[in-house]
Amino acid sequence: MWEIQYHRQAIKRIKKLPPHILEKLDIWVEIATQDGPSGLKAFPGFNDEALSGEWKGFRSSRLSRQYRVIYSFDKDVLRVLVVDITAHDYKRS
Repeated sequence: MWEIQYHRQAIKRIKKLPPHILEKLDIWVEIATQDGPSGLKAFPGFNDEALSGEWKGFRSSRLSRQYRVIYSFDKDVLRVLVVDITAHDYKRS
């Protein structure tokens, strides 16, 4: 099993998400907890992909056409760090 951790910025954004996006996030968390990044890659609806540029080393999964969950993972300790949940704006703040 994988441990899911949330950056404080992600926690703030989760509180403001619409209910249908929270439902998708719950599914994402369930898959990530059970199967880790390989499970997310195998689920076609999330369109999981590696990011480039400023976000190199991070991955993105689609929760909807607009919302993405941005995360990184450390396979040595089976940990997934959710960095942000954003309305498709990959600029670092």
